[in-house]
Amino acid sequence: MNRPIRVFDGRFGRLILLEVSAPGTPHAHPEPTILLKHDGADTKYLIGDEVVALTRGDIAFLNAQEMHADRRAPGSAPTRLLVLHAAGEWLRDSFPAVFGTGGEQAFPRRREEITPRIRRLADTLAVEIVNDQFLSPERLEFMLQELVLSIVDTYVARRGASSRLWRGSRFEDSRIRRAIALLRARPNKDMNMDDVASQVGLSRSRFYDLFQLCTGRSPRAYLDMLCVETAISRLASGQAKIADVSAELGFSAQSNFTRFFLHQVGIPPSEYRRAASRLEPVPGRPTPPEEDDSGSST
Repeated sequence: MNRPIRVFDGRFGRLILLEVSAPGTPHAHPEPTILLKHDGADTKYLIGDEVVALTRGDIAFLNAQEMHADRRAPGSAPTRLLVLHAAGEWLRDSFPAVFGTGGEQAFPRRREEITPRIRRLADTLAVEIVNDQFLSPERLEFMLQELVLSIVDTYVARRGASSRLWRGSRFEDSRIRRAIALLRARPNKDMNMDDVASQVGLSRSRFYDLFQLCTGRSPRAYLDMLCVETAISRLASGQAKIADVSAELGFSAQSNFTRFFLHQVGIPPSEYRRAASRLEPVPGRPTPPEEDDSGSST
């Protein structure tokens, strides 16, 4: 039995936080699909003729029209999955050589070991879509683009002829992909974009022009999105005080971080943290301390 907890539709396709509590009947979807376990019991999926594990350490891929079904042990506890049914046009717009109409199977393997970056991004997406009163369509699409870009870079391009697979992509320029990797590695408002441009071998003006062309955002706007994503991840995890998150992201004062977060998300970080702490917790996640936006505990 499947119970949708949250469903979001957009240009990207359909994103579902899904609770699965019983073995399923084999079926297929017309679009490529990505499966990530969020919490609950570990399970297994029959994909084609292969049974693959689905734990928090795994990511599973379904090519279009590929038969699949949950093969959990009868009586096992429910599993909550993050499921992306990715729209073909949206995928082809960014990755035509991977998700084109040439008949090739886009995903070379049905199950991969999840990377820390993709795990954090999936957890942040789950927090955001349950805490959906504060989620903007722009931020949701950004995170999903980041998810698919990370997947293509990690699991698809590195297993094939990389230059061929990036051909025609908005992200074809390896210098911009390298710049994105540098921004992701340590999102920080103090990051010097001239240094980033120099590290990838571009002049400042050329870097800004290419980055905007490839991503649809300026480097600073992209960095802001990454900072928000990091802040939400840290605030929801209960692993750091707001002051620590502010310092980690390079803000000179917590009040500056509060203004930035309020502008980007619509509420102060303390209020977001309280809202996230009221969600059904991920097992093992500590309860965050009560704080106000000046950094004082209550």
